[in-house]
Amino acid sequence: MPEAWKRAVALEDTEVDVVVVGFGGAGACAAIEAADRGADVLVVDRFQGGGATAISGGVVYAGGGTVYQKEAGCDDSVEAMLNYLRLEVGDAVSPATLERFCADSVANLDWLAANGVPFEGSLAPRKTSYPTNDYYLYYSGSEAAPPFRDAATPAPRGHRAKGRGTSGKVLFKALARAATQRRVRVARQTRVTGLTTDADGRVTGVECRRITSTTGRLAHRWLSVSNRKLNIYFRPAGRLLDGPIRRLEARHGRTWRVRARRGVILAAGGFVFNRKMLAEHAPPYRSGSSLGTIGDDGSGIRLGESAGGATARMHRVSAWRFFNPPLSLVEGVLVNRDGERLCNELYYGARIGDHIAEQRDAKAYLIIDQRILDAAKSQLAGQTLWFQRWQANYLFTVGHLKAGNIEELATRTGIDPAGLRRTLDTYNADARSGKDRMGKDAEHVHPLERGPFYAFDCSLRTQRGFPCPMITLGGLTVDEESGAVTRVDGSAIPGLYAAGRTAVGVCSESYVSGLSIADCVFSGRRAGSAAAGAS
Repeated sequence: MPEAWKRAVALEDTEVDVVVVGFGGAGACAAIEAADRGADVLVVDRFQGGGATAISGGVVYAGGGTVYQKEAGCDDSVEAMLNYLRLEVGDAVSPATLERFCADSVANLDWLAANGVPFEGSLAPRKTSYPTNDYYLYYSGSEAAPPFRDAATPAPRGHRAKGRGTSGKVLFKALARAATQRRVRVARQTRVTGLTTDADGRVTGVECRRITSTTGRLAHRWLSVSNRKLNIYFRPAGRLLDGPIRRLEARHGRTWRVRARRGVILAAGGFVFNRKMLAEHAPPYRSGSSLGTIGDDGSGIRLGESAGGATARMHRVSAWRFFNPPLSLVEGVLVNRDGERLCNELYYGARIGDHIAEQRDAKAYLIIDQRILDAAKSQLAGQTLWFQRWQANYLFTVGHLKAGNIEELATRTGIDPAGLRRTLDTYNADARSGKDRMGKDAEHVHPLERGPFYAFDCSLRTQRGFPCPMITLGGLTVDEESGAVTRVDGSAIPGLYAAGRTAVGVCSESYVSGLSIADCVFSGRRAGSAAAGAS
């Protein structure tokens, strides 16, 4: 950022064409698109940028015949992608919008690649929640399980940005570089506190608190970076820094007003770090692990509401209960406290989380026998990255209950013994006949009969070695042609747009890996284009 700009934003009010609130995946895409259409763009971010995108797995859900699918020798079509997503997305968006999302999928992935995001067509050889560093294309949803495989030819559509570990940082770094190479200015450590409007209700800009002192900026940066890292691994420690961060913002923040000639785009994430909003809208998920930053506190949604914007699907949260890898664990049986089986254990972790959320107290347990545990241990080194290995080692050592027979295990776990016995007798009988009534592939269906037996607590609550990451999916309602925020009556609020998890979008009903970032690209570009073209 030029020195003249730094001095200007610290000392006086500013006027630009488009203001983007939030510099994560959606905000960066919106800013790039608006700048490419000739707009003078300012992005403001409470922290250093990146949001949930930078700490994600960096997966983009794309299909219809991408260059990387072709490189891996995988056939796919827009129709197959659409048929699959119809079952996942439901009525979260209109049929026309979903069709457009799928039709634009190849072009949006190419757009990311043109902006420096690296991808590769190395296909993971097995179903997994996240591939190892040898693979960057995989089946990231429930495509291969019924009823999805019956509705659409399965294809791998999880395109992971190429980078070791969780590669969201690679994806965002490329987008941030692409944004700052254009007519995009980024004001970090700037918190938007309100929207400005004219007499007709048009949104005309934002009011902010910007940290300008050197001491304040250094302290704020150190605390926010530490907070983000602690939140990923142990939220109680991260929570200790929430208050100091807010106090720094209050003490060192300086009022700054920015006028937006064409529009304001809200791309400030969801509300997963706002426990009060979770308790109000999605109480079963209060005990999960928040994925994102403390900026995902619903502030972007509340800004939209302050201008008259409506919200929808605020009850929808994606909680991820992954116990694969190691792959052998999908051969277990997932049950509730009554001993009833919940679903196909090969489903994607967020779909499994949805089933668990429907249970009494959101409690569930994966039941395995010694054969499964031995196989899973042998797969650990070759199928997992460090964070998956850490989780599995926790489950294999102290994170389970063990018993010599099923009735004893049920009693120790708090499961109804008679119910669990009926479920396993039925499952074992089906396994011997070579079928599974919930559609699990025969390759992963075998009788559970070799004791001792083990129970892994898969309830929707955070355990120190077995977190349950989650993101919120609902947000502001928007016009699906432009991304303009809409009122309860469906009318658009002039000058105000929303994208990413601040808005209702393609993944607001059901989530599979990569669908949120893909929607950030789709909705971010849509809002950026509309705002740049507004008069």
